[in-house]
Amino acid sequence: MLRPLRSITLLLAALSMAYAGTGSAHHSTGMFDQAKTIKLVGTVKQFQWTNPHSWIQLDVTNEAGAKEEWSIEGNSPNQLIRLGWRPGTLKPGDNITLLVKPMRDGAKGGMFVEITLADGTVLKQYDR
Repeated sequence: MLRPLRSITLLLAALSMAYAGTGSAHHSTGMFDQAKTIKLVGTVKQFQWTNPHSWIQLDVTNEAGAKEEWSIEGNSPNQLIRLGWRPGTLKPGDNITLLVKPMRDGAKGGMFVEITLADGTVLKQYDR
């Protein structure tokens, strides 16, 4: 009688730990200022098609004429595929315009909202 009860208890404990691990694996978007959207015009330095999030390294010329590198976080590849993205959608040297939710701390980074490619194609991060 105790053996089945012990097995069930161990199974439930293992399932609880597995579920808790997946829930805590995703981070918050609290570091981005959701009340602001800024526009960046620049050249793709690198597009990282990686899990859990894609990344765009963007060279932007600031108002003083100096080049700044911005790190822009995107959604996961599987979510982007559903919106028409592919691993080769962005290539180094592509000129793009980004709408970005900037970092709260003023760092050169953010979360992208939408991208306009040189040919006018608009790609979004979410289907909204």
